[in-house]
Amino acid sequence: MDKLEYLEKQKTIQECYEARCKRCGSCCGALGDDPCSRLVREPDGKYSCSVYAQRIGLQRTVTGKEFHCVPIRDLGQNLPFRGCAYFSHG
Repeated sequence: MDKLEYLEKQKTIQECYEARCKRCGSCCGALGDDPCSRLVREPDGKYSCSVYAQRIGLQRTVTGKEFHCVPIRDLGQNLPFRGCAYFSHG
């Protein structure tokens, strides 16, 4: 497999992974008292990140607490919430 094929495969894997998201917002704190300040609730009730492409790294909650946003895959199976589509099977 050459470099271009590898990069295309990685892009496809990432797109498939991202497509699993239900946009519930729980990974960004929507179910808690102090969610990420970049979390936006859409009219349809789903959530999105206002800086999604630049989200990784230092961010703040609505009360100003700093945290590091990481790719959800980095959390593994130890998620602080249940029912995440990324790790649900079936």
